[in-house]
Amino acid sequence: MFARRRPLMRAAVVGGTAYAAGRHMGRQAEQQQSAEAEQDQRLDQVEQQQQYAAPPPQQPPPAPAGPSMYDQLQQLSALHDQGALTDDEFAAAKAKILGT
Repeated sequence: MFARRRPLMRAAVVGGTAYAAGRHMGRQAEQQQSAEAEQDQRLDQVEQQQQYAAPPPQQPPPAPAGPSMYDQLQQLSALHDQGALTDDEFAAAKAKILGT
């Protein structure tokens, strides 16, 4: 009678252990799926926020490159030397270019 009980007990222990391990693995899988679903939901929320956020401000186009300050002063000097500008006109235009 004892010889027969041992295989049954062994089977019960092995089966019980397998059942417990299976439940543990099932719980882990559920927790992992739950965590992944929560992470997906957070990502969706972030993507939606980014879609509705104001677009980044656009930089204004660069100002057209005009003659340099040096070139303008050269032209004024040439006009002054030719007599096209008086001393007062030359001084006023020079002050305007230099911003003073």
